[in-house]
Amino acid sequence: MLVIIKKMTKIAIIEDDQVINQMYRMKFEAAGFNVATASDGESGVSMCEKFKPDIILLDLQMPHMGGAEALELIRKSTWGAKTPVIILTNLGEEEAPKTLRTLGIHSYIVKAELTPSQVVARVQEALGISK
Repeated sequence: MLVIIKKMTKIAIIEDDQVINQMYRMKFEAAGFNVATASDGESGVSMCEKFKPDIILLDLQMPHMGGAEALELIRKSTWGAKTPVIILTNLGEEEAPKTLRTLGIHSYIVKAELTPSQVVARVQEALGISK
């Protein structure tokens, strides 16, 4: 008998607000994702090095290391050079660090503008996953 094991898509959520962090964890787990979370940029980079996610949701304003600096480190690594990154923040795009453009983000989402279900749909779309 042949058994096919479906690989779960791995998502890293790097967000300092624990309520938001856990809300997205639950939403993505319910959608079938393997989820790892971190609450600041520094621990997020370290977690991603071990977890090697298929996509990253990244907040910009965090303690210890902001999202732009974390993304810079992620892009310097072999595993993270091409990993899609979606910025998930409450900063408007005009307020975001200019370096984001050169670091190759997939998209930019303002948290207050989309529901968690819409964020999940955007991630699925970014990965080419049909619902």
